[in-house]
Amino acid sequence: MKKPLLLLSLLGVAGLAAHAQSPLTYPLPSEADKAQQATLAADTLYIQQHYKKSEHQLAMRDGVKLYTIVYAPTDAGQVRYPVMLNRTPYAIGPYKSTSLKKALGPSSTMLHEGYIFVYQDVRGRYMSEGQFVDVRPEKEVHQGKADVGESTDTFDTIEWLLKSKEAPKNNGRVGQWGISYPGYYTATGLLARHPALKAASPQAPIADWFWDDFHHNGAFFLPHAFNFLASFGLPRPQPTPTGNPSFRHGTPDGYDFFLKMGPLKNADAHYYKGQVAFWNEMMQHPNYDDYWQARDLRPHLKNLQKGTAVLTVGGFNDAEDLFGALNIYKSIENQNPGLANRLVMGPWVHGGWARGLGELVGNAAYGPSPSLYYQKEIEAPFFKAYLKDGQPASLPEATMFEGGTNQWRTFDAWPPKAAQEKTLYFQPNGKIGFEKPAAGPEFDQFLSDPAHPVPFSEATTVGMTREYMTDDQRFASRRPDVLTYQTDVLTAPLTLAGPIQALLQVATTGSDADWVVKIIDVYPDNTPDNPRLNPAVHLGGYQQMVRSEVMRGRFRNSFSKPEPFVPGQVTAVPFTLQDLLHTFQPGHRLMVQVQSTWFPLVDRNPQKYVDNIYTADEADFQAATHRLYHSPQQASQLMLKVLP
Repeated sequence: MKKPLLLLSLLGVAGLAAHAQSPLTYPLPSEADKAQQATLAADTLYIQQHYKKSEHQLAMRDGVKLYTIVYAPTDAGQVRYPVMLNRTPYAIGPYKSTSLKKALGPSSTMLHEGYIFVYQDVRGRYMSEGQFVDVRPEKEVHQGKADVGESTDTFDTIEWLLKSKEAPKNNGRVGQWGISYPGYYTATGLLARHPALKAASPQAPIADWFWDDFHHNGAFFLPHAFNFLASFGLPRPQPTPTGNPSFRHGTPDGYDFFLKMGPLKNADAHYYKGQVAFWNEMMQHPNYDDYWQARDLRPHLKNLQKGTAVLTVGGFNDAEDLFGALNIYKSIENQNPGLANRLVMGPWVHGGWARGLGELVGNAAYGPSPSLYYQKEIEAPFFKAYLKDGQPASLPEATMFEGGTNQWRTFDAWPPKAAQEKTLYFQPNGKIGFEKPAAGPEFDQFLSDPAHPVPFSEATTVGMTREYMTDDQRFASRRPDVLTYQTDVLTAPLTLAGPIQALLQVATTGSDADWVVKIIDVYPDNTPDNPRLNPAVHLGGYQQMVRSEVMRGRFRNSFSKPEPFVPGQVTAVPFTLQDLLHTFQPGHRLMVQVQSTWFPLVDRNPQKYVDNIYTADEADFQAATHRLYHSPQQASQLMLKVLP
């Protein structure tokens, strides 16, 4: 999720010029990139000339004061502007200074349309009082003034904005937005059910921290959690305008760093030294128990204020909160009939719609300025309709970017009603297709060794790269511990729209195992190179990952009650790969890779069943031979949603 250094993404498109780099650094900036840099400079000057700043300590119902900075147009009062609220754990500074932010609001477009922008440090972070709780459990009903949560803090903040003499006069309509953790606070803001909250846009929000960010189907995303909590997770005894320093690994090689660290229990013993409470809490709760279920926001997103419109935004290449965006939308849609609830999914990395143009993710190109289209044609009209015009926005239910064809498409439901269910079967001899497997070799097998795990990327990095979800997978397909299957060259377009349901038939000589499935678009061998990319990147035969997921096999029947594999016994392992919208063009192939290690992106499974992997010893880790079956009787398969 959300390292503090990522938080420039929260400032909106004007907050960070895309590709501000030397001419020798790739990707090379486009003319649109250069124009965006000019927009940044112009917007900074505009803010200085047209906005005034005031700082406040807002008392919540329990007496705790939350630090809040208000940026109001200089003519506020003469003109009644609506309010845009952003609540964040990532610092709202500059503090106690005449200096102003260089960017305000979600985008440059909205800056110039005129809003009162309000930023607030959430309870227990930076300059706000109180105790911070990671993904604070929410309640249906709060009893008394001392019973508080993020929803009550949002309600009390809106009340202050509407009624306090210190607050700038406004038109009585409030909108809320935020990306990543602030997206979660936007979603919890819906639970305030304040009648003045007319529009909310949770963007890359956390829905449930057992599924978002740190876990995928029970598997632990190691560098993402370790690096984030090494800074964000340190205690803050009292209000402060400064954050914690980033962790220094002492090497650029994260694969080597985390392999040498050994079992997960060494993280606290060697590095955290008991200072990161949330890490130790996670280590004590490896299963989806009451601790995690209390941090699931989805059941609470019901009976929302009828007058509040919702626009949930996410990125199909978001390595952090893809689950959150899709499931916040889904939960609101299913539990609030008649509510104005919309979804936007673009080709972006985490927060990419507000940071850069969205034209490139790694080496994958998506055409001109998907981010600017979203900001000008979707986001700004959404807030303007509900906060300024006081009427419903004329926007479709779902606006989705289709990879492969690089076009925006609109639907009246997501997944699309027109999508047809088809089954893709693993076949002998490295084939995969829509025909059921015929007689032949019944399985493929490989040796999975936790001492020599498959890397998740060719990049030398200490963290989870934002681009890994589009990385070239040729390095993996050449390893003996990765099974590779592909279709024949396609003669017609194949468009996948929605989630993918995997059903693997497997066996192992061990008693536990992880299973990774990657969906890959294989480019034709004669694909020309992209002149904006490093000349060393060749796109002929490029294996672009378009969706991937891991399943911790012990959770195949229940995420609350794990169970071991019986060595040698063929076992069904079902799991879901998150939604995508991608067209495999004629001349391309669809490839699927299956493996059991994905390091250090995912922590190593000992492959010997232990009650808690997070407390495993070095002696628990063992090599095992895994089999994937593709016989007529035991057919491993992927159930797809295909658009005609």
